[in-house]
Amino acid sequence: MMMQRANILMPVAIEATFQSQPQRGMATLKAISIRLKSVKNIQKITQSMKMVSAAKYSRAERDLKAARPYGVGAQQFFEKTEIQSEDKTEPKKLLIAMTSDRGLCGAVHTGVARYIRNELAKDDSQTKLFCVGDKSRSILSRTYGKNILMVANEVGRLPPTFLDASKIAHEVLKTGYDFTEGQIVYNKFKSVVSYQLSTLPVYNAPTVEKSEKLALYDSLDSEIVQSYLEYSLASLIFYTMKEGACSEQSSRMTAMDNASKNAGEMIEKLTLTFNRTRQAVITRELIEIISGAAALN
Repeated sequence: MMMQRANILMPVAIEATFQSQPQRGMATLKAISIRLKSVKNIQKITQSMKMVSAAKYSRAERDLKAARPYGVGAQQFFEKTEIQSEDKTEPKKLLIAMTSDRGLCGAVHTGVARYIRNELAKDDSQTKLFCVGDKSRSILSRTYGKNILMVANEVGRLPPTFLDASKIAHEVLKTGYDFTEGQIVYNKFKSVVSYQLSTLPVYNAPTVEKSEKLALYDSLDSEIVQSYLEYSLASLIFYTMKEGACSEQSSRMTAMDNASKNAGEMIEKLTLTFNRTRQAVITRELIEIISGAAALN
């Protein structure tokens, strides 16, 4: 009876095994097919973003050439007067992070945030932040949220203009934070495949007025110095925004190109895996059919 019972159960077990294997194969084929379709859609998106970034990059590079005289002229004033911080023991610093609201552009924003994080790690009690762009705020607010004075949003969607820079400069001066020295942290465009993290100095009116070489410029009173500092701050912000926008578009174009290539490699591997799995399923089904026909004979 035991042997007879075993003989009865054995074909059922074999049949269950043969039924489960094709089901697993079909499930694997379906999963691979879904994954393959997803990667193809991602590749289409990255290729489209690369084309859009290439068009925006060409415009940003043209705008940058026109904006560079603003930055060079504003920097020469600070270089000629040799301005230094009035309080070297406990200076009050202001860091202006030049980023945007958009990502998918490599390490453009994280590089700026990393530099500011290192500066705050040295001394965060006398240092405040002004974030231009939501990306720097989202990175730095987790650990240094108390140091952020203000955030300028809606940056990066459209090409920056001097009016945008003027509004940001006005808000920087209107924060009420009496800083002795400041820095604009931005990405300086070098080529289509490279950029460099750079900084530009920013000073307040009392610090500039105490410069010994300010007498090189005739007829400068406190009102003229204040007006020029407001204009120079707007010029520097405009220049750094243009540098950052050009660096961002070139980096996004490179990142999307690399993502498209990676997606292409994944498509090739998934297609090969799909074909091999489908062939294995077909071969297994043929073996089952032949085995069944041989058993009947």
